[in-house]
Amino acid sequence: MGEAKRREELGLPPREKKKEKITSENQLNKVLNKYPYLPYILGFSLLSILIIDLVNYYK
Repeated sequence: MGEAKRREELGLPPREKKKEKITSENQLNKVLNKYPYLPYILGFSLLSILIIDLVNYYK
């Protein structure tokens, strides 16, 4: 005897399907929401390091 028939005989409603909560938020999104100017700071610092290296290379 299946569970559906057993529940029907006992007068219970059909079993509800479990909904999985999606809680696997991306850690990068949390950081970017907390510090919105971080990509600009990292970009400008990387650009300045590359320019400094380029100038030192051609000395």
